[in-house]
Amino acid sequence: MSDFILVTGGARSGKSHFAELLAAYPQKPVIYVATAQVYDEEMAVRVKKHQEQRPSHWGLVEEPLDLPEVLEKNRHTDGVILVDCVTLWLTNMLLANYPDESTLSKEEFSRAIEELEHSILERVQQAGRLAQEITPQVIMVTNEVGAGIVPDNPLSRIYRDMAGRANQVLGRIATKVYNVVAGYPTEIKAQGQVLLDSLKRGQ
Repeated sequence: MSDFILVTGGARSGKSHFAELLAAYPQKPVIYVATAQVYDEEMAVRVKKHQEQRPSHWGLVEEPLDLPEVLEKNRHTDGVILVDCVTLWLTNMLLANYPDESTLSKEEFSRAIEELEHSILERVQQAGRLAQEITPQVIMVTNEVGAGIVPDNPLSRIYRDMAGRANQVLGRIATKVYNVVAGYPTEIKAQGQVLLDSLKRGQ
């Protein structure tokens, strides 16, 4: 069984760097799973920076959509799988299946979005279970995207809500959850679970 770790934080918080340190620490082979898709020059620059900061001897798998398949294929690998990042994976799945608002009524569109979110969260649940079950240690990097202002368009609001729910799903499954702020990580699951348990006992 894997020691599944979830690393979260805001933009440029240092979460990827921390996750890379975690991945390198056991001194085992590392498979880096990149979920990004390069559509413009800005994203190309971001990807290049990530490539330059991680060790060149790490293995690389580029998979924007089928993360569970990557985990399943490496079920018996003796090493570490680092997924960076969950929120780009969610973006890819959402945009690949986003319904055409112009052809649907409000009720139809709302129903289609509910079904899509349910389908995506099922995939997240599947990936989380695999991350906990398989032999290699799995580290996933995600983003806290809901801490700012409310987005001004439906797609962004749908994405924000879905990302928050996906992080909760993975957080419940993960052995440890780290929040990275200003470059410094804090393990938040253990203490948070103690508080939740005490509150539930008091009901």
